[in-house]
Amino acid sequence: MSPTTAGLAIGAVLALAGLAFGFWGLLLTALFMGVGAVLGRSAEGKLDLRGVLDALRGKRSSS
Repeated sequence: MSPTTAGLAIGAVLALAGLAFGFWGLLLTALFMGVGAVLGRSAEGKLDLRGVLDALRGKRSSS
């Protein structure tokens, strides 16, 4: 799936959530989509969650 197609699909889902459930439904849908994306990248091995958590805690820097 190309990035353009993925962006179009994400935009459509968020627009439908906003229309159907209002502002808070839109935010909840966006949050769940973000969590799903992070978990998916982690499952594929493209994201090191331990490294991200260490960086957020200040134990490791990106530079």
